[in-house]
Amino acid sequence: MSLSPFAQSFAGKRIFLTGHTGFKGSWLALWLEKLGARVTGYSLAPPTQPNHFEVANVRDSLAAHHDGDLCDRARLAAAMREADPDLVMHLAAQSVVRTGYADPFRTFETNVMGTASLLEAVRSLGKPCAVLCVTSDKCYENREQIWGYRENDAFGDYDPYGGSKGAAEITIRSYRHSFFHPDKYDQHGVALASARAGNVIGGGDWKDHALLPDAFRALSKGQAIPVRSPDSFRPWQHVLQCLSGYLTLGCRLLGDNPIEYCSGWNIGPLPGSELPVREVLDLFVAEWGSGEWQFVGEKDQPREAMILRLCIDKAVWQLNWKPAWDVHAAIRQSARWYRRYLESPQTIREFSLQQIDEYSAAMNTGNN
Repeated sequence: MSLSPFAQSFAGKRIFLTGHTGFKGSWLALWLEKLGARVTGYSLAPPTQPNHFEVANVRDSLAAHHDGDLCDRARLAAAMREADPDLVMHLAAQSVVRTGYADPFRTFETNVMGTASLLEAVRSLGKPCAVLCVTSDKCYENREQIWGYRENDAFGDYDPYGGSKGAAEITIRSYRHSFFHPDKYDQHGVALASARAGNVIGGGDWKDHALLPDAFRALSKGQAIPVRSPDSFRPWQHVLQCLSGYLTLGCRLLGDNPIEYCSGWNIGPLPGSELPVREVLDLFVAEWGSGEWQFVGEKDQPREAMILRLCIDKAVWQLNWKPAWDVHAAIRQSARWYRRYLESPQTIREFSLQQIDEYSAAMNTGNN
């Protein structure tokens, strides 16, 4: 899909975006503003210091900004009514596997009951609306299989974070069947879909125990990058690639026949983008220009999947969506962003917008 259908779909639209202070949400807010959308953000304060929301002055791109908890049902519903959205994009979440182990109750509360709270707010609107809820590739029951999980595979996982995402998907499906059934769309006017993605990389991510943020923190101090699991494979994709999938699905939900898209969708890289951690860091260091990584095994390290892949055939064929940057471009562009932030932080908003333009151009030309 080219950039112009994005602009045609989103120009002048009212978007209610949760999680806009987070990594993916802040990038999405910038992109939506470039497309001419009127974005209302609802989220807790940025989860890290520093963070992309603040360094890129994302608040300047918003029509309205609300500080709020998903589980504050009254506040969430009031903010959504005020926004009067054409499209709700739900990205707010507890998004860290290790935090799930440290605080499982809050993880389930945010990811499951927070999603239910959002869908209740949609119900209270009583008006036609498109809704896209974002979960994670870790919603699937991970059997460490070498082939990608499909949208009809079983939910549930070993750890609290994965379990909360599987439960969130079940919650979304339950609301779709009970209150927003596609067969009754003429009565309720709500088109509800979910998107599942994972292992998103890109500039502006500062989460603890995350690969490229750890790499940036170490390299910027002239230290070796600490690595826990150098042989773990992940399907790496750039944040803008992931968001292009969300935007494509949002276009479909706002289109003439939204009921065709009221289901779950995998948004991930093409096959071949799976690299072990060690190779990702080798590429990142090469682009950075100096440095090294060092294995630092940990005792009692929480269990994490060694292999997790998504099959994106459904999105490619039915949404006509395709990744525009391969894994090498994703790593290269991530390193460029972090390097720019280190050298010229005052220009990082413009550089973020420039990378959106570069990804949009790659979508149009098919160049990696």
